[in-house]
Amino acid sequence: MRRDLPLEHPNFGKLEICTCRQIQVSQQVRQRLFSLSHLDELNGLTFESFQTRGRKGLGELHANSLEWAYNRARLYAGNLQGWLLIMGSYGCGKTHLAAAIANFAVGMGVPTLFLTVPDLLDTLRFAYDAENITFEQRFEEIRTAALLVLDDFGTQNATEWAQEKLFQIINFRYINRLPLVVTTNLALDQIEPRIRSRLQDPELVSVVRMQAPDYRRPTDDTGNPELSSLDLHANKTFGNLSQRMDEGLEEAEVKSLEKAIKAAHAFAEKPRGWLVLIGPYGCGKTHLAAAIANYRSGLGDPPLFIMLPDLLDHLRATFSPHSNVAYDRRFEDIRTSPLLVLDDVGTQSMTPWVREKLYQLFNHRYNAELPTVITTADSLDNMDARILSRMLDKRLCTIYGITVPSYHGPKTRTKKTRK
Repeated sequence: MRRDLPLEHPNFGKLEICTCRQIQVSQQVRQRLFSLSHLDELNGLTFESFQTRGRKGLGELHANSLEWAYNRARLYAGNLQGWLLIMGSYGCGKTHLAAAIANFAVGMGVPTLFLTVPDLLDTLRFAYDAENITFEQRFEEIRTAALLVLDDFGTQNATEWAQEKLFQIINFRYINRLPLVVTTNLALDQIEPRIRSRLQDPELVSVVRMQAPDYRRPTDDTGNPELSSLDLHANKTFGNLSQRMDEGLEEAEVKSLEKAIKAAHAFAEKPRGWLVLIGPYGCGKTHLAAAIANYRSGLGDPPLFIMLPDLLDHLRATFSPHSNVAYDRRFEDIRTSPLLVLDDVGTQSMTPWVREKLYQLFNHRYNAELPTVITTADSLDNMDARILSRMLDKRLCTIYGITVPSYHGPKTRTKKTRK
């Protein structure tokens, strides 16, 4: 039917479905979107089956992150207002929450389309050769779905065509304020600029960052992340750290160590921002960094403790054809670690590749304000200028210089014998 409307009305002359068939057509749309979504294969991913505190033994920081994300997703499913951006590393539960939102919406009768981004693009490509639907019809169904859930954003083949189609879909929903859920393991600065600008609109988009580890890849027997070498420093605690009061050191040297110890204690209690420890080899930097890591591990929040040369070796190893871990996944695990303790920065070979990887690592953690401990024997002047600019931001980073000389154990007193 065509409604009787004035010439200036935007729907003047447009065909509309008769009210007697609207219910039937709506049901057909819902069923078509449901079949495209393959939600029947994800019917077990619901809010009821989501472990809000994670698996047994998960640290408080990670468990709180999961519970907060669950509550935000449940709230969104209840009103479907605006957009929800769920960010986190592989296996942290992003897809489960996104599917739970979709299943909840379908149960409420909302026409919902749930697709991984690669599947969405394939659906559009196949529509070019489909007999029962045109590309234009399929494209219109996707971008106008009452609720669109895009899972695994960023894993698609980023051809110009793919980027343009994604932008058109997201831009249409942005202009019309249509509900959208996006999950991604990318940082915002890795997303195409036009799309990123829309995902950063605080008036429309709610951001949920999940910090839980990969549920499918448990931590080791000590509870530490796979790459962590903290077990090698299990004996380094605050309790056995020498304050070196009996070595006859200069007062300024002793005070520099006292300040660093006090700062490390405070950081271990509440890991916020960056803590940088600078000093000569053997001055106690690694002991302090390991003490922080062991303290957090004892609270059930094991950090990633790793020497920078070892970190780079782990990244290089992913290029081997025998590696069972992709480079992207390994790098993402490192740079998104809820607490990263990076020991011995500056001893690595500074090739252009290393400089770029370090900048990407530090820049991501700077932008995301992720707690980080850094130890180095280098002077600040030797740091990459881009990294140094972030270290010098006093809003995020605190630097402590330890000036005591290398520690060689307590001095032994020799007994004087009478002749």
